[in-house]
Parts: sequence; structure tokens; C-alpha cells
Amino acid sequence: MGFVSKYKREIIFSLLLIALYLFLRLPTLLQLPIFTDEAIYVRWAQIAKDDANWRFISLTDGKQPLFIWAAIVSMKFFADPLLASRMVSVGAGLLTMVGLFLLGREVFKNHWVGLLTALLYAIYPFSLIYDRMALYDSLVGTLAVWGLYLTILLVRRQRVDLAMTLGFVTGAAVLNKTNGFFTIYLLPIALLLFDWPRKGRRERLVRFALLGLIVTVMTYGIYSILRLSPYFYIIEEKNALFVYPLSEWIKHPLVQIPSNMSGLLNWFLLYFGVPGLVAAIGSFIVSKTFLREKVLLVLWFVLPFIALVVFGKTLYPRYILFMTLSLLPLFAYFLVSLHRKVKGLGYYLIVSLFVLSFVFVDLKILTDFTQAPIPQSDKAQYLTAWPSGVGISEATAILKKESVNKKIYVGTQGTFGLLPYALEISFHRNPNVTIKGYWPIPSQIPRELLDLAKKQDTYVIFYQSCQTCVGNGLPPIEWPLREVFKKERIEQGTFFSMYQVLSQ
Repeated sequence: MGFVSKYKREIIFSLLLIALYLFLRLPTLLQLPIFTDEAIYVRWAQIAKDDANWRFISLTDGKQPLFIWAAIVSMKFFADPLLASRMVSVGAGLLTMVGLFLLGREVFKNHWVGLLTALLYAIYPFSLIYDRMALYDSLVGTLAVWGLYLTILLVRRQRVDLAMTLGFVTGAAVLNKTNGFFTIYLLPIALLLFDWPRKGRRERLVRFALLGLIVTVMTYGIYSILRLSPYFYIIEEKNALFVYPLSEWIKHPLVQIPSNMSGLLNWFLLYFGVPGLVAAIGSFIVSKTFLREKVLLVLWFVLPFIALVVFGKTLYPRYILFMTLSLLPLFAYFLVSLHRKVKGLGYYLIVSLFVLSFVFVDLKILTDFTQAPIPQSDKAQYLTAWPSGVGISEATAILKKESVNKKIYVGTQGTFGLLPYALEISFHRNPNVTIKGYWPIPSQIPRELLDLAKKQDTYVIFYQSCQTCVGNGLPPIEWPLREVFKKERIEQGTFFSMYQVLSQ
């Protein structure tokens, strides 16, 4: 009871934070339609759940399997596969919030910095989007935050149990995504917090190096699990699509830097906001204490950011989510420290202005996603353009109705991605529905579809452009079809369309 009495306010605040976090994510969890990458991951999880031989199925496309494994577990509790997979990100985000509380408290030795850091994460627009999607990135953030927290504990306390715990966390991180290696790459930066003046410096440095070696060996040891799959080699090939390998980068080391820097900075400022950046910088000004800790948090953002600027090949905003999380404790520290400078109503007005910079974007994300001040590429991928699953729910409802008492056949534009996977997710155990992808799309309808149309209802679905199509998401003009359903996306002139093949 003494502990509860002592920290009553902090406990109440923590419970309210968890409630706020869940309130902002759960009611709108299925608000956005299924996205192309989500369809792939959810379908992989379904297949791996049903057949243990395919537990490494993601490696066939060069993706590590941890998120897929987590989705498999979640599917045992939730009947809707998309809901189950998005719940993995909700859970990951909640763990991130806890990790940020511990990080803020540990770095700045202040409960309220930790709690405010957690609050900022709960309302952080970047996390609000990705904690509600069945993508790897929320889990990447979780493991990055806990990796940073344990790294700081390791350099300050130098215990074997901490090294082993960090090794397990970084091992999980690299089983999830290649950028998990950043935690061990950045491990030497933690020496900023090393107690240099204390006696026994050489022995303590050697001890930290040995502990770091334990972390590294454990990380690569866990990563070696993936070598059990014959598809392990594809990871390197897939990484080369998004990051220049050194052999390729050295041929043009500076060409991509200006465009990468411009794009990444723009995405960072849209999500973190100018007020957030001002607060992070202001944390160095409002108080001169904890200078080394502040520099460490900045470097945990800056170094991976620069690496992506220099080596990035194909970039999306979500790639910087995990990097930005180390700046949230600085934001929180600025707001807490400001209380020593500004008193009364003025302080709360200033804090409200900074916090509302996140809240305004949150409201737009939740109520009018197309008008939210976030990167255009995210709006296009998740709602307005062809990678989004606009139209999938309507097509699924029609096909469920048509297949109640008879067999039907569905041909889809594409053999990998949103289609056919989004439909296979719903119909993978329905014996009345056969789904097959077609690519490329020929100018003349495949004979197979014409023959099937004579025996059973046969449908085709289009959702993106092709050389023979009359429009984006529309079929070739010479295909004998009857329109069943067509939906124009917010990006005008692009459609999701469904047709029945006419028997001839």
C-alpha cells in the first residue's frame, strides 16, 4: 500500500495513458482498407498457420518472419485475419509506449519525463497510423526502443543478465527486419554515458566490450535461425531493392543524397512536426543537465537517418518511424523542464500548444485521412491510389453472396500482392470459390476464362493499370464482360472494377 500511496498520481496517469492509447487505436482499427503489403503478410500468416512447413514463407520474398509469426498467434484469438494481424501492431505499440516510459525515466531520472514521453507516443501521428496497420514497422519501433533502453542500462550497470536480455531483443529485431542490426551497430555510441572519471576505467571498458560481444554473438546466433530455410539468400537480394549494396553505391556515392535528404526531411517534419523539432532542440537550451544523454538520443536518430540518406534506394516514410522515437524523450524533457522557467497558466498554455500540434494531425487522420497533413505517398498507398484495398470489401461481399449455393471462379489482375491475396484471405477455406491470378493481362481474354464461363459464373477483377487496359483499374476493351461493380478511387481516373465473363 505504501508504494500505491507514494505513486498514486503516476499510477492513475499511467492507467489513463493506456486507456487513451487503446481509445485512439481500437475503434478505428479497420478504418483504412487493406493495403497491398498487408494482404501479402496476412495471407502468409494464414498459410503458415495452417501448414508448419511454411513457417518461413516470408523468406520467399526476402522478408524476415517475426511479424508473420506474431500474426499467426494473434489469429488463434481473432477470427478476422486482418483484425488479428493489425492487433499485433496495436500490441507492439503498447509495448513501445511502456518502453518509452522506462527510457524517459531512466535517461532523465524523472517519472514525469517517462510518463509524458509515453503520452507523446500515444498521440504521435506517425505511431497512430502504423499501430493500426498489419505492417512490420510498429514492431520495428518496439524492438528499437527496448534495444535503446537496455543499451543504456548495460553501459550504466554492466551486468551479464542485461547483456543477455539485450541480445534476445536485438535477436528478435533482426528476425523482424534487417534494420534491427542498427541496435548493435550503435552500441559503441552508448560509451557517451560511460563513467569515465571513475576508478577502474580500463577494467570497466573491457567488461563493457565483452558484454557487447555477448550481445553481438547472441544477435547473429538468433539471426542464424533463418539459415534453416533454403530461401535465406533472398533477404540480401530483397534488401538490395531498397538500399544500395556497397558494390553498387560506390559507383555513384553522392547521386541519391540530395533527393533522399529532401524526401526524408519532409516526411520527418510532417510527422514529427516543427513544434516537436523545436522542443527536441529546446531540450538542450532549457536545461544544461543530461547533455551526454541528450546527445545519445539525438545520435540514435541522426546516424540511422544519415545511413538511409546515403544508401537509400527505394524509400517510404515508414522506414524512419523507429528512428524518430528516440526524440520523444527530448520532447518530453523540454516540456517538463519548462515548468522551472514558466509558472502558472502560461506554462499550461505553452504545453497545450506543443501537444496540440500532434492532436490536430491525429484528428485529421481519424476523421478525414485524405486531408491529413501527412506525406502524400502514405495517403496514396493506404487510401487514394491502387496499392490500397478500396473496393475489396464490396467485391468480397458480392462474391460471398454469389457463392452461397454454387461454385464460382474469380480471375484477378495480378498474381502477387493485393490481388489475389486479399480475396484468398476471405475465401481460403471456401470450396465454392476458386481464385486465380493473371499477369500480364493480354489484349484478348484467356481461353480458360471463356471455357469456365460456359460451366459456372466466372468473374474478373481489375485494380491497377496495364498496357492492354483501357484505364487504370479497367479491363481491355475487347474482353466480353458485364460490369458487376466499379468504384472510382479518390485519385480520380483510377478504379477498382469487377466484371462477369460472358459465355460465348
